[in-house]
Amino acid sequence: MVVGDFAQGTQVAVIGGGPGGYVAAIRAAQLGLEVTLVERDLLGGICLNWGCIPSKALIHVADLKRQIEHADSLGLITSGVRVDLPKIMKWKDMMVEKLRNGVSSLLAKNNVQVVVGTARLTGDRSFTVEGPDGVHRFEFQHAILAVGSSPLQLPGIPRDGEVVIDSTDALEMTTVPDSLIVVGAGAVGLELGTVYAKFGTRVTMLDGSDKLLPMLDPQIGRVMERALKTFGIELVLGARVLGVNRKDSGAELEYSASGKEQSIVADRILVGIGRRPNTGGIGLEKAGVKMDKRGFVEVDSRMQTSVPGIFAIGDVVTGLMLAHKASYQGKVAAEVIAGQPAAFDGVHVPSVIFSDPEIATVGLTEEDAHSQGIDTKAGLFPFKALGRAMTIGDEGHGFTKVVSDARTGSVLGVHIVGPHASDIIAEGCLAVSSASHVDDLTLTIHPHPTLPESIEEAAEQVEHRAIHIFNPAVLGR
Repeated sequence: MVVGDFAQGTQVAVIGGGPGGYVAAIRAAQLGLEVTLVERDLLGGICLNWGCIPSKALIHVADLKRQIEHADSLGLITSGVRVDLPKIMKWKDMMVEKLRNGVSSLLAKNNVQVVVGTARLTGDRSFTVEGPDGVHRFEFQHAILAVGSSPLQLPGIPRDGEVVIDSTDALEMTTVPDSLIVVGAGAVGLELGTVYAKFGTRVTMLDGSDKLLPMLDPQIGRVMERALKTFGIELVLGARVLGVNRKDSGAELEYSASGKEQSIVADRILVGIGRRPNTGGIGLEKAGVKMDKRGFVEVDSRMQTSVPGIFAIGDVVTGLMLAHKASYQGKVAAEVIAGQPAAFDGVHVPSVIFSDPEIATVGLTEEDAHSQGIDTKAGLFPFKALGRAMTIGDEGHGFTKVVSDARTGSVLGVHIVGPHASDIIAEGCLAVSSASHVDDLTLTIHPHPTLPESIEEAAEQVEHRAIHIFNPAVLGR
C-alpha cells in the first residue's frame, strides 16, 4: 500500500543511520542543506547498537575481571569475582541506549528529518520507504547510500542464533558458555574470543591462514600468539571447516589442519570470518548504480557513484570496514554535495583491534613499503622497558614501531601492540597523515611517565639512539 499519491521532496536523502549516515546527515545540515535520513532499525547502526560500542563495554568488564583476579600480586587481596552476565548485558544496553538517544537528539537539533523504514531506490532521483504505516515515496536532489554490511556465514553452516552464532548473538548472550569455538582470528574473533575466555569459557580459535593476522606487521602476530596462550585460548592455524554436527547441547565442528581431519565439540560456535556489503535489494540496478564483482558500490574520490548525485560511503564501498572511515567519508560526501572542495584521497585510515593486548596501526608496514620499492628504516621500542606500562601492571607484551622512509625520513607507518594502543595511535595518525619527519616525533617532548613515550623512543630507535634500551652499536661513534 502506498500512503498518499504524491512524493515528498528533499535536497539530500541519507539512507542508513549508522556512523556514516548520521554523520553525513548532520554535516549536510550544518552546511545549510535540507536532509532526510532513513533508518530501518535503530539510529547508530551496527556499530553503536550491535558492534563497536557494546563489544567494547564487554571488553572493559572482562579486562576488569582479570585485573581483579590478579590484584593480589599488587597487594590487593580479593575474595573472588562472579560473572553476572544478564546484569553485564543490562549495563551494556544502558550505555548503548544513552549514546543512541544522543544521536537522535543531535539529528533533531540539526533539523534532520528522520524516517523509520526500509528504503529502496526506484530511480536515479527517487526512492520508497516501507515503514510501520505503509509505503511513502520520496524524491531527492542528492542521495548518500550508507547501508552498511552484514556478517558472512560459513557455507553450508548457517547461523541459527543459538549454537552457530555471529558477533551480534555473542553480544546478547545471557549465560557464559562452558566452551566456545571461534572461527576466524580477525578483529571479531580476537576481541570476543578473549572476552569469553576471561569470563571462564574454554575457547578454541580456528583460522584459515597459516599466520595470525597476516595483513599486519609480522611481529604483531607473534605477540598475539603468546598472549592468547596466557588466556588459555587454543589457536589452530591453517584450519578449514568441513562441517558441523548438532549435539543435544552444542555441536561438533569438523575441520582439517596440518593434513589431518579433526573435530571438536563445544556449546557455541562463533563465526567471525568477515562481512559483506548490504547492497542487495535496495534498488541499485533501478537507479543505474554500478557495483564491482564483489558487490561493493563503485565510487570516485569524492564518494560519487556512477550516477551523478548519488553517493556511497562506509562498508558498501571498498576498503576497511570501519566506523571512523564511514564517518570521514560521510563528511566528504556532504561537503561535496554542498559545493565544497573535499575528497577521500590520500587518506590514511587507522585500524584498531581491541584485543588484549590492543593492536593499532596506521600507514605502511616495512613489507608494504618494500613492495612499493621504498627503502625503510624502522625503530621498535618494547613496552617492557616503559615505566608507565610497569606501573599499570601491563608490560608483559607488545611494542611500538615507527617505520620511516630511509631517504626522506618521513614517517610511513606506526604499529602498536600493547596497553592502550587505541589511544596512542592518534599521534601516529597525525604523523603519517601530515608526512611528518621522524625527527618531529623525537623533538616533541612527551610527558613522563606515559605510554605515548613509546612513540618518542621508537622514533629515536630509527637511528638506534633510544635512551631506555641498550644500543651497543652506537658506542664509540
